[in-house]
Amino acid sequence: MTKSDAFLDPAIVHYIVDTTGREPAILQELREETSHMAGAEMQITSEQGQLMQLLGRLIGAKRYLEIGVFTGYSALAMALALPDDGRVLALDVSPEYTVVARRYWERAGVTSKIDLKLGPALETLDELLVAGAAGAFDIAFIDADKANVDEYYERCLRLVRRQGLILIDNVLWSAKVLDTQTKDPDTRALRAISYKAGKDERVDVTLLPVSDGLLVARIR
Repeated sequence: MTKSDAFLDPAIVHYIVDTTGREPAILQELREETSHMAGAEMQITSEQGQLMQLLGRLIGAKRYLEIGVFTGYSALAMALALPDDGRVLALDVSPEYTVVARRYWERAGVTSKIDLKLGPALETLDELLVAGAAGAFDIAFIDADKANVDEYYERCLRLVRRQGLILIDNVLWSAKVLDTQTKDPDTRALRAISYKAGKDERVDVTLLPVSDGLLVARIR
């Protein structure tokens, strides 16, 4: 989930988008429709989507795993960035939101690239591992329920190949991670995963103040 570029002056955000923004019309339409829906703050920004596309292209990604789909903006952005033989596995629990995602995926002509699995993500991830999918993905994006972020991270460390990327959204959590008196499960989990990844010898890592904070970990 991502609210906005809350850590930048709006004028700076406007300048970034005005100078280097490359949001296709179909993504812009999806973002606009989603902005009027309940839970609109869960959608990533166009700048973050563009960054994710660039990261995927930089590592030559063909297999993308998404945990938390919402209305499908990030999955669509990545499907558009992947080569013709690229594939997206998108995990979510909401038929209500993902019906919007399916509609836009179809309009964009990328339905054949995307496999949507509805159900608890941890169960699906464990099924993938049992089926021998370790190292099958080039890049994974974690943007689901925050309390389970560590569980998702650990499974992605096995499912993503060496030198592949794990991206974790909302790690700044509207700056609530800075307040040590804030101890709700989501804030604690997001704070913990950043500290953990920062010391994790299995990855190279950085935390970018993009949108609501994006942690980027490269598996060694």
